[in-house]
Amino acid sequence: MQFGKLERRFFLLGAIAAFILPANTLFAAGYRTANFVVEAPSQQLAQKIGDAAEQYRHDLAIEWIGQPLPRWSQPCPITAEVAPTLGAGGATSFVFDRGEVFNWTMTIQGSEERILDSVLPHEVTHTIFASHFRQPLPRWADEGACTTVEHPVERARQHRLLIEFLRTGRGISFPEMFAMKEYPADVLPLYSQGYSLARYLIERGGRKRYIQFVGDGLASSDWPQSLSQYYGIHDIGKLQTVWLEWVKRGCPAPPASVAAAIPQVQDIARTTRGQSPEGPNVNTPTRDRISATAARQSIYVQRAQRTQRETNRN
Repeated sequence: MQFGKLERRFFLLGAIAAFILPANTLFAAGYRTANFVVEAPSQQLAQKIGDAAEQYRHDLAIEWIGQPLPRWSQPCPITAEVAPTLGAGGATSFVFDRGEVFNWTMTIQGSEERILDSVLPHEVTHTIFASHFRQPLPRWADEGACTTVEHPVERARQHRLLIEFLRTGRGISFPEMFAMKEYPADVLPLYSQGYSLARYLIERGGRKRYIQFVGDGLASSDWPQSLSQYYGIHDIGKLQTVWLEWVKRGCPAPPASVAAAIPQVQDIARTTRGQSPEGPNVNTPTRDRISATAARQSIYVQRAQRTQRETNRN
């Protein structure tokens, strides 16, 4: 029963955290918006988080897919643990089943500053991708893109970790990374490398092109073809080579001539739906979808744990 085991790991950490955290992290107030219901240590914090979540949901959807998301049929609960020294992290779970997505749940933690400028936009971007694609994304493409909307301090930390991983032989070959449907045992290099590659591609074509690239790759399972169509790179191995060279040169911004040389594509034509209304089919999700959701939660626990250790060392 993998699902139960992973859920216990996640909530056990939460129980321990609730026991040792200062009193001001306890949930004391709630706030509701059109698409979110927030529990936070104070009414003021709950309102800040709820209003920011709505703003991110609107603005980031336009940036990524070209239009706002319609209102979800049920709001997403957000539980926020807030403390100045608490490591930044989050977990957003949802269920895919027969082309629908539902049962949103979001848990976020960290300082007020990092929750508002990094954790919240990261987690909200996951919900935008889920609403748009209606299926799981490749792990690198999902986490990498969501990290690009975090605060520059967090993005710089991911870049430092990337250099460390590449120097110590913990990098992931691109053919292996593109084939990953689950998180690897050594998950942190996936976050850093996924962020770096997503940044590289987005800087060369923008966020909407990135969405088109991922969407066509998901539809065809032919990632080299999608890569060629949207970025003019005809092989995943070649992408790894040019990306590594870019990293060695300090990740410079591309010249205008590079963007001009990328093949032109049509705007995103797909209509993005909101969360589906609950019905008989919605209430019977397949086991593999549930397991995937639980696994994603456990990854965020690992990230938060590492962030907390780094904070304690500093």
